[in-house]
Amino acid sequence: MNKMLKVMFLCICSLLFFLGYKAPVYKAIGTPRIKAGTTKITGKISSPNEGHRNNRFVKVYVPHPISGETSQYEADIDEAGRFTLVVDVETDVTLIGVRTSSKPYSTLLIKVKSGDVTNIDIKFNSNLDIEDVQTKPQMDKYETMRSWAVMGEMVGYSDGTTPTPLYDKSPDNFLNYVKARVSKKLEILNKDSLMSKELKELLANDFRVSIYSSYAFDYEGYMKLNYKNTAKDKTIKPTIQKIDRSYYGFLKDFNLNNPQFLIYSSFPDFQKEILQNEIIALPKIGESNIPSWLTKAKAILADLVGFKDGPYYDILAANAYGRQLNEEVSQLTEKQKKNIADYWKEGEIAKVLLRKNQAVVELEKFKSSSAVGDVSAVADDKVIETIIAKHKGKAVLIDLWATWCSPCLDAMTQFRSTKNRFKDKEVSFVYLTNGSSPRKLWEEKIKGIGNEHYYLSSSQWEYVMNKYQFKYIPSYILYNKKGVLINKFSAFPGSEEVKKMIDGLL
Repeated sequence: MNKMLKVMFLCICSLLFFLGYKAPVYKAIGTPRIKAGTTKITGKISSPNEGHRNNRFVKVYVPHPISGETSQYEADIDEAGRFTLVVDVETDVTLIGVRTSSKPYSTLLIKVKSGDVTNIDIKFNSNLDIEDVQTKPQMDKYETMRSWAVMGEMVGYSDGTTPTPLYDKSPDNFLNYVKARVSKKLEILNKDSLMSKELKELLANDFRVSIYSSYAFDYEGYMKLNYKNTAKDKTIKPTIQKIDRSYYGFLKDFNLNNPQFLIYSSFPDFQKEILQNEIIALPKIGESNIPSWLTKAKAILADLVGFKDGPYYDILAANAYGRQLNEEVSQLTEKQKKNIADYWKEGEIAKVLLRKNQAVVELEKFKSSSAVGDVSAVADDKVIETIIAKHKGKAVLIDLWATWCSPCLDAMTQFRSTKNRFKDKEVSFVYLTNGSSPRKLWEEKIKGIGNEHYYLSSSQWEYVMNKYQFKYIPSYILYNKKGVLINKFSAFPGSEEVKKMIDGLL
């Protein structure tokens, strides 16, 4: 949900992790139930410095646990400081994130209900700090303002100790280590005496889910990073232990049948990791009938998650369709729609998936096919030059990304409708990744991205990153129609900002 929080999750080198799970009882927030609905959000932004500034906006981040994504909505703020927007929700109660252009990296946690109207009035002081937040229905002001801030503090906390070598130790040693690390991080949350016990338990569990989504599933990838950060002699290639499916037995600790997972902002990403993990190796749902797919999924997962039946499996099946809808941007076939109707009838999960499918049908009208280019024989210092030469007379936006990079994928989703406006115009969109993206997963994801893609070697990738002085991804390189470098930047600045850059070259 929170883009900068995800960036910190993925880029910070200190390890955070899971301590164990105890299902809490949620009273003020409530236990969510699946429901295909909408909610209306209204409000007013008051700021002594920005009363007449143009292009003010509010962004709302809504976790969609059934279709399996976090959706972003945006509304303009009028001259009186007011805004209104209607968003889709997939549960009867949802915790959303709200940001404003006045303070774009401060996120408020707001509870909304399907079918209701929530009003949010935000007052800024002259330093553009949030001075007051009033919500109707009323929520605790401190918790509204503090929740995402404390999550960021936990991510950023470091005790200053030297990183511990883990790459030469067992996976069990790794999992034991992370329990101690996350315990230390959670002390920040536990020391907060003004936040309710209920919300602290919710945030703690959401935090754990986020960390596992970001790190634990890719054991080999993290061990390589750990080697890079801790090994004294990097000329010796590390021997990293191979893991099998049993490694993911840590999933038992999550009690995934607990419906409270539906309210966690990190749950959609967590489910993606399970569905796309090559070691867990769940089959794609395709046109399989749902009971048959579930039989195969349960045979794989039951020992890992600790149960063979329950509502979690229906959510997982829905998320499997969501991968096709969200990542491939490919509408359901008639056979798939029949399978959904046969299994869920006219239930809420079916309503959610069919609503999402209709949105994909509209997107497919503008979808570009994907093409894979080959620069494997090109010298490191000629890769970008070779790519630009293929697009003479066109502006070129190059996106450096990876399949594991949530901010990269979020940016692509945000930019999708804006990118569609440039169809048939003199601009090309090119995407670069490297071996950190599993090839099979990369081949799946690019179907939904479209345009032109390259899978660079390690040396090619390192050269490009160094040449343009990039420290992390997503990063972007923009060339004009004459092949002249115009801009380079890291972190997605927003769809409208990128649109302005490209418009200025056409």
